[in-house]
Amino acid sequence: MRKQDLRRASAVLLCGAMLLSTGCKQKTVTLESTDYTDQVTEQSVSASDIVNFTLPQKGEEIVVLTIKDYGDVKIKLFPEETPKGVENFKKLVESGFYDELIFHRVVDSFVIQGGDPKGNGTGGVDAWGSDTGFAQTISGHLCHVTGAVAYAIGQDKMNKSQFYIVTGEEVTPDYLQQLRDAAGITLSPELSQLYQTAGGAPFLDGGYEVFGQVFDGLEHCLAIQKVAVDANSKPKTPVVIEKAVVTEYDGAVPHWYNAAGEELNISSD
Repeated sequence: MRKQDLRRASAVLLCGAMLLSTGCKQKTVTLESTDYTDQVTEQSVSASDIVNFTLPQKGEEIVVLTIKDYGDVKIKLFPEETPKGVENFKKLVESGFYDELIFHRVVDSFVIQGGDPKGNGTGGVDAWGSDTGFAQTISGHLCHVTGAVAYAIGQDKMNKSQFYIVTGEEVTPDYLQQLRDAAGITLSPELSQLYQTAGGAPFLDGGYEVFGQVFDGLEHCLAIQKVAVDANSKPKTPVVIEKAVVTEYDGAVPHWYNAAGEELNISSD
């Protein structure tokens, strides 16, 4: 685990609003570029209690974000884990709220963040038109593995329309050990193994409501994290959500990826 990773983890814990919102004005996260492999490799994932990598059933409602110049990002939702969070996201999608909005914040090896109509991280409302938002529901069955979709919050810790997709980074045993030493975060053996296979941002667990998981199109998110950004992590060339829709999963073969861009072979065992 690199020294800047420790600084990042500590800063996330110390800043109440964290860098995912505008409440923490000082830049506290330092990340370096990750070189992606040209060759796709397969790894197996098995996690009985963590449901992020549960494939939607054919006919199940999913959300598809069509990102201009990139492609479709398909998201499985978890209404049984976070009912109001899923309801909020679906209602906003169905209302056309996210159409033509940008990903206003992109941090390589961390997250891509969108859902702010102001485009600067200071805006957003919930599906019922309130700028107050609603309380988080944090499920112990969902975590911040690569591809997780969660709400970005401010100092009030209320969910609104802003969300992020975890692009994450490689998680190694050394990373986890130093995370324990630096921040007192200890993961279960199962969750530790899952993070080592999929990558992600484990230090975010427990602080933010994960309500979905990208099961196809994550390669577009991994590409977006590499775009040129300004001093506020805003892409210099807008990354636009052309359209967001709620639709039924057609049963097409999914493509799960880890933080290194390697395709994962998900086991149901």
